[in-house]
Amino acid sequence: MSGAKRTGKSLIAVGALVALFVAFWGTEGASAAGTLTPTGSFEKSIQIRDHQVHVTINNGFAVTEVVQTFFNPNDRDLEAIYSFPLPKSASLSEVTCTMGEQEIHGEVLARRKARRVYEEEKSQGGDAGLAEKNGFYTFDFFVHPVRALDETRVRFLYYQPLEIDTGVGRYVYPLEAGGTDEAAHSFWTENNRVENFFSVTVDLKSAWPIAAVRVPGHEQDATVEKHGEGRYTVRLEKRKAVLDSDFVFYYRLAEGLPGRVEVIPYKPAKNKPGTFMMVVTPGIDLKELDHGADYLFVLDISGSMSDKIRTLGKGVAKALGKMKKGDRFRIVTFNTSARDLTGGWRDATPEKVRQTIKIVEKLRTEGGTDLFEGLRKALRYLDDDRATSLVLVTDAVTNTGEISPASFDELMKQYDVRLFGFVMGNSGNWPLMRVICEASGGFSAGVSNDDDIIGQIVLAKSKILHECLHDAELKISGIDLLEKPTEHFGKIYRGEQLVLFGRYESGGKAKIKLEARLTGEDRTYETVFDFPHVDRLNPEIERLWALNRIEELELAANVDPETEGEFRQSIEDLGIKYQLVTDETSMVVLSDQAFARRGIERRNQTRIGVENQARSERARAARESGQASRPRRADESQPMFDRPAPRPSRGGGGGGGGGALDPATVGLIIGSILFAGSSIRPRRKKAESE
Repeated sequence: MSGAKRTGKSLIAVGALVALFVAFWGTEGASAAGTLTPTGSFEKSIQIRDHQVHVTINNGFAVTEVVQTFFNPNDRDLEAIYSFPLPKSASLSEVTCTMGEQEIHGEVLARRKARRVYEEEKSQGGDAGLAEKNGFYTFDFFVHPVRALDETRVRFLYYQPLEIDTGVGRYVYPLEAGGTDEAAHSFWTENNRVENFFSVTVDLKSAWPIAAVRVPGHEQDATVEKHGEGRYTVRLEKRKAVLDSDFVFYYRLAEGLPGRVEVIPYKPAKNKPGTFMMVVTPGIDLKELDHGADYLFVLDISGSMSDKIRTLGKGVAKALGKMKKGDRFRIVTFNTSARDLTGGWRDATPEKVRQTIKIVEKLRTEGGTDLFEGLRKALRYLDDDRATSLVLVTDAVTNTGEISPASFDELMKQYDVRLFGFVMGNSGNWPLMRVICEASGGFSAGVSNDDDIIGQIVLAKSKILHECLHDAELKISGIDLLEKPTEHFGKIYRGEQLVLFGRYESGGKAKIKLEARLTGEDRTYETVFDFPHVDRLNPEIERLWALNRIEELELAANVDPETEGEFRQSIEDLGIKYQLVTDETSMVVLSDQAFARRGIERRNQTRIGVENQARSERARAARESGQASRPRRADESQPMFDRPAPRPSRGGGGGGGGGALDPATVGLIIGSILFAGSSIRPRRKKAESE
C-alpha cells in the first residue's frame, strides 16, 4: 500500500547542502555548511571555490541541482568527505564527481556491497566515490582522491514533492547546522566560507497564477523576474559568502482558486504499470470557532536547542500576550527531565500572563532530551469539557528516558487532542515526529532557524481557528490499483492538501471519493478521472512513489520493531530498483570502465536518461504552448468541490509579499494562533498511570 502525505504533516522541508572536505574520513558527518578538517589536523582546510544551486519547481515537485567546486591547497592527494543535512522526503538520484579530465557517475547498490566496492577501488588507486545516508542527519559522500593543488567538482541532483498549505508554497535549502550531532560538532573544525561565488536560482513554473513570491532576509540581494502569471525566476548571488544561514523561498497562489484534484501520472507503455501522484486541495466550508480554549505548550530546552531558545522564548512570551478572556494555558518544558513551568492551568489574566512571560524569558538550555516525559507530563490533567490544542516545539532528537517510537505511538493514541508539532532547525528527527503525528492525527511543519517562523505559525493558526474534517477517507475505484494510496486520514485541517502516491495496471475512468464527518454530519465529495494508458512526461514520479513507500515502511517498523527485519529487505529492494540512497542502500560512484569490469548493471544511468529526455520534452511543450506548466487538474469536468480553496488570513503568513521577519518579531510564534479553540475535545481514551 502506497501512502500519502499532507501539507500540514509534511510541509515539505526541501533541499539542504553542507560541504565537508577533510584530510581523511572519520566516523561521523557534521551537519553544517563548510569544509571540515579533524580538530588538531595539520592539513590545510579544503577551500570552497564556488557553490551553485539551481531549483526547478514544477508539476508538484522540485528538482534541486547542486554543483560545488573545491580546491585542495595541500601538496598531497587526500581522501574527502562531503556531507549535507538530510533533506526531508528527498530522492537523491544523481551524483557526479569530476577530477581533472575524469568524470565518474553513481549507481545504487546494497549498502555493504557499495562500501566494499568503494574500498577496493580506493585501495587500488582508482577514482571512486560513495554516497551514504547517515540516519536522519545527513547524506555523506566519500571521494578519493582529491588531488593536490587542484580542483574537484561534485554535482548531485535530488527530487522532492512540494505541497501547498492554505495557498502558500515553501522551499527551503538548509545550510545552517542543526545542532543535533554533538559528536560531529566536537570532532570537526569548520571552514564555511565560499572564496568566489555562492548562487541560488529558483525557476518557478505553475499552472495556477502566482500572486507573490519572496525570499525572507534577502529582499535587497535577490532579483525577482516575472515571466507570466505562473512563471517566476529568482536569483541570489553573493561573493565571498559565509554558508551559515538557510535559503527560504515562499510563493503564494492567487486568490479565488478552486478546490480541486490534480493528478500527475507516469505510464511508459500500455503494457507497463503506471505510477501517479494525486494532490487533493479541499474546497470545503470549515467554520471559524470563537470560543475560549486551553493551550498546552510543550517546549524543548535541551542542549541541542541552544541556538533556537531565544527565538522560542520570545515567541512564547508574545503568544501569551495574545491570549483572550476565557483562555487557559499550561507550559511544560523538558530536557533530561520534564517540568510543569506554570504549575497547572492558568487563566489568561493580564497579571498571570505578565508573571509567566518573565519566567519564559529566562529559559536556558542544557542537558539531554527526554521528549517522552515532556509529552507524558503535558498530557496529564486534561479537561474533558474544554477544547485543547497542544503545541510541541522541538528538534525531536530524543536521547534520554523512553526513546522507542512504539512507546510514543502508544502514548499519543490514548488522547484525542489537536497536536501541532514544529521541528526546529536542520537534522531534526522527522521519523519520530511522523510517528507522533500519525498516532494523534496531528499537524507538523519544519522551521529553519532563519525561516519565517511566523509564517509557519500563522498557517497553523487558521487550522486552530476552524473546525476540521473527521474520520476522513479517500478511495479510488474503477481501475485496477497495484498499490493503493492510504485511504484513512483521520483529521483534515483547514488548508491542508492530501498528497497521495499509487500505482495502477491499466488506464481508464476512475471514481475518486472523499468521505468525512463535519459538524457531526457525514459528507461525501466525489469526481471521476481518466487515468492515461500512456503518459511519459513525468518519470520522476516513480522515484517519489518509491521514496514515499520507503517512508511508510520505516514508519511501520518504528511502530512495530518486530517487523524491522522484513521491512529492511523491502527497503533495500526498493532502493536498488528505483536507485535511491536509503538506510539499506548506498550509491557508489565509478568510471564506466570500472562498472563494466565489475559487471554492475547501469540501472541509474538508464533511469537518468529517461528523466532527462522527459525534462527536455516538458520544456519543448512549454515553449510551444506558451504555458509555464501543463495543467494537471483531474476534476475539471466534474468538480469535486463547489468552493474555493482556503486562503491565509489577511496580513499573515509565509506566502505574502512582505519583507523578512526578524527573529524579534517571531513573537507571534504560537501567539498568532491563540485566538480561538478547537472542535475536538481532549477525550482520554484510557487511564494513564501517574
